[in-house]
Amino acid sequence: MHAVTTTELFLVAMLIIFTLPYLFWRLLKTDYFAPLVVVQIVGGVLLGPGVLGAAYPEYYASVFKPEVISALNGVAWWAVMMFVWVAGIELDLHEAWKRRRESGITAGFALLVPLLFGCAAAVVLINWSPDWAGDKGAPWQMILGIGMACAVTALPILVLLLEKLEILRLPIGQRILRYASLDDIAIWGVLALILLDWARIERQGTFLALFAFASWGMRALMQRIPERDRWYVGLVWLALVGLGADWCGLHYMVGAFLAGAVLDAKWFGHQAMDNFRNTILLTVMPVFFLSTGLRTQWDLGGVAVFGAAGLLLFASVSGKLIGIRIAGSILKWEKGEASIIGWLLQTKALIEIIFASVLLDKGIISNETFTALLLMAVASTMLTIPVVTPKLKALSALLKKGG
Repeated sequence: MHAVTTTELFLVAMLIIFTLPYLFWRLLKTDYFAPLVVVQIVGGVLLGPGVLGAAYPEYYASVFKPEVISALNGVAWWAVMMFVWVAGIELDLHEAWKRRRESGITAGFALLVPLLFGCAAAVVLINWSPDWAGDKGAPWQMILGIGMACAVTALPILVLLLEKLEILRLPIGQRILRYASLDDIAIWGVLALILLDWARIERQGTFLALFAFASWGMRALMQRIPERDRWYVGLVWLALVGLGADWCGLHYMVGAFLAGAVLDAKWFGHQAMDNFRNTILLTVMPVFFLSTGLRTQWDLGGVAVFGAAGLLLFASVSGKLIGIRIAGSILKWEKGEASIIGWLLQTKALIEIIFASVLLDKGIISNETFTALLLMAVASTMLTIPVVTPKLKALSALLKKGG
């Protein structure tokens, strides 16, 4: 009898990853409320130990052996690093500076209010049960981490949703990206603060000093080499900075964002950036979704996890909408404008899951909290298109308003 090899099991897992979510999305035509990326995330959860592993433990154990999971994790790490790197490159700080008052007020309230709501929800959870906290983090890290997870806007997924709504290149679409970009910087900055390890502070300081110096050299190099070489050199830079960030304890994902944030999108071209991001989403990010699903746990009970997810969803959505409404009142926006912007900025999807993955890796949150955050991210993203589409039709005059 033929013994099944690790390679064969890996390819079986890849078949499952790419076939089932796509068939569900295509045949059931879920794109209006659940884009393919959302179906893939949900598929990862269903294929994880909490669902497939619980229903068919022998089949789950026969396919997702430790060596297969290790191989999938390797693909997932590089996939998500490239994804976050592109998100960093897409930040348009020049435009934000030109409109700094409007951008600062909107991005500030869009971040601060859901952060406070999320921190309050985290306090409720930790008082409910200490099992929501990780075993390596301090309470303030868990509370601030969950608060920031509730404040996240998924910038790359936001781009895909704006494309779907056909407003990406319109003034309102560019405004929304500008607000999300500023919040992205703050989110990753706070994550770096959460991960500061005073035992490693010297190593982290060394990394940041070397990164600042190397960034100056990298920017000079990028402007001198041919455009066809920039992608390759950029990926080398990504691996180097990710390695340095992980070595000093800041996590490779913080390094991936920093590696992209110091580069300019104009060096790569917006069309090439869109194509690269879409290629990552098509070819390797589904593996990350599965590896994310493999980490979901329901040990506190399914009802408790769903209850926590509902609490976090309420904190996230209401906080974002209230924050944007406050900004709109200060800036004298037109009626309905804040609602459209708020609903688009509340979408979580991948960046929130990546953020939560880092908190889980560092032991700041528990597996159950991670599962609740993942469910919250999926629900917030599924709400976006159905809620925003009729609002855009009713307020089409706002589409060309530049701020």
